[in-house]
This record gives sequence, structure tokens and C-alpha cells, in this order.
Amino acid sequence: MILIIGAGLSGLLTAYRLKQAGIPFKIIEARHRIGGRIHTVTGSQPIPVEMGATWFNDSHHNLLQLLDELGLDYFEQYMEGTVFYQPDVNAPVQSIQIPKQAPSYRISKGSSHLIEVLNSKISPDDIVFDAKVTKISFGENSVQVTADKTFQGTQVVLALPPKLWAKNITFEPTLPQQLIKIGKETHTWMEDSIKVALTYKMPFWQDKKQSGALFSNAGPMTELYDHCNHERSTYALCGFMSTSFKSLEAAARKQKVIEQLQNAFGTVATDFIDYHESIWSHEEHTFATSESLLFPHQNNGNSIFRTTYFDHRLFISSSESATEFAGYMDGAVAAGNRVGNEIIKKEMGTTR
Repeated sequence: MILIIGAGLSGLLTAYRLKQAGIPFKIIEARHRIGGRIHTVTGSQPIPVEMGATWFNDSHHNLLQLLDELGLDYFEQYMEGTVFYQPDVNAPVQSIQIPKQAPSYRISKGSSHLIEVLNSKISPDDIVFDAKVTKISFGENSVQVTADKTFQGTQVVLALPPKLWAKNITFEPTLPQQLIKIGKETHTWMEDSIKVALTYKMPFWQDKKQSGALFSNAGPMTELYDHCNHERSTYALCGFMSTSFKSLEAAARKQKVIEQLQNAFGTVATDFIDYHESIWSHEEHTFATSESLLFPHQNNGNSIFRTTYFDHRLFISSSESATEFAGYMDGAVAAGNRVGNEIIKKEMGTTR
């Protein structure tokens, strides 16, 4: 039995690869949902918006191959028309044209559609929810994982950000000190982000030949994009808020966003259906405080994460372990494929 800690993209993909090979596993997930940093939500209307991972590009070959394998569609980010830009807090918002950029893409039906399809490939009995792992013990030929209950297995996969297992899980015997040190000093992508989305009855920006994009050095929103669905039958704007606004009360943050959008788009922007925000540093199963200042992607892709430990019974996954595009969905896919293949090779070798 392979024990997989975390039901994000890398953990679910590892599980899917093991399922294809007929190798038994159990996913242990601390949250009450699957997806990890991929989280598509809806409000009072069935309008999907992304509170987590959203965009990818032509360089993300691992993700593109997985979407093709699963038969999932994707579409180009809408950027037609003018863009709003505010260079600093004392400057007015400007309407500008930007050169054609390399395209970014979004997954049709939302990023969580990829998660849901992977989840559909395994049995509901294969996942345990609301189970925060606190201890992992290695015996001579076994692994014991302790959450609210104890799970017994032969190998374990850490499919969660390195800082979380380095700080929150006790290992017996202990992990190598250098591994713990690097894990604690590994930046978790998205942990500093605040995502915001507003849904609308109509795409008023499109009617005005605007792209829906806004870039501001003043905030609160630093980036904003058209967030309509693939069919362009549901309408939204979505982007990132400056983390400097995290200390404000939720109502105050919302009001500042509304004022900013009204200043750029006009009063029509205030006639929204739902307002969503997600402060990822409030997510205990994503965020852990750092003992020193970490720069973005620090130690992401470190080769120490691609070593197995305890006689090939501990495997390290998560997007941060990938050699390329660590922290992104593509990195999570690469990590899930790598660990899945390593376990399959090991298991097939022991059964011959």
C-alpha cells in the first residue's frame, strides 16, 4: 500500500498512475476537498472563477500532454482591446494598447475540472479527508502515517509543499538535517497570493472594446483579467491583489477594489453579482511561516527533493520538486509523473 500525503494535482496524478499500474494506494488529505492550490469556486450563480492556479502557456509541455491524454480542452486568455495601466499611486489610470504577447491558456470548465477528472479515475474509498498528518514512522519493511487515525503502508509520498512537511510533520527516524533545512527554506508558490474575482451579468468591458485587463502599481488589484468561460456565456474579472492589503478588514478590501474598478471601468463595474477573494496565507494547509525571508521560488526544483529516502520508501513530490516550472501546474504534473513512474518501476521490480 502506497500512502500519498496530499490530494493536490501531483498527489492525484501519482495516484492515477498507480491505479493504471494496479498498485494499491491511499491518499491522505488534510482538507475537506481535493485540489490543493487548484480551487475553482462559484457563488450565487454558476459562474466559475479561479481562486488558485489558473494560467499556463506553450512551454508547459507536461500539463499540455496530460490535458491531451485526458481529453480536456483549454482556451486562450482573452486579451483583445485596450488595457488599463496605473504606474503609481499619484498617476491617473491610463487606457493603453499593449503589443501582442505569447498566449496564456486556461482549462475549459475551470482548473478544478482537471482535478475532478483525475479524481473520477480513482475510487472514492482511495481518499481520506480532514486527516492532517502529524507523524511518519519507518519500520524495517513498513511505513506508519499518523493523522487522526493511523495508516499502514510500504512507501509514502509527500505530495505537499516542502515547508509544510519540514515544519509540521515529525519523522522517525528523523530526516537528514540538510533536507529539513532546505524544506523549511523552500518558497511555496501561491502562499503569498490574494486572488480576487467579480462576476457579472454581461461583459461590459468587451462591449467597450476593452480587454478587461488592468495593471496597477498602486493597487489594491495589481493585475486583473477577463475571466469569462470558454463559451463566453458566463462573465467575470479575476486577478491578484497586493499582499499589502491583507491587514485590512474584508469589507474594507472589497470597498477599495470596487473603488479601483469604478475609477478604471466606470460605475458599470460596481454592478457585480458576486465578489470572491482568497488569501492563501490564511490557508493552513498551504501556508507556513518562514523562519527567514524567502524569495519567490527559492529552492524550487532543488535536486534534494528528487532523492528517495529510507531505502526508497519515502518519495518527495509537489510542484516545488520539479526541475522546470516548479510551483506551477506543469511542475505538479511533472512531479506526479516522476514519482508515479519511480514507484511503478520499484514495485514491478520486486514482483518479478
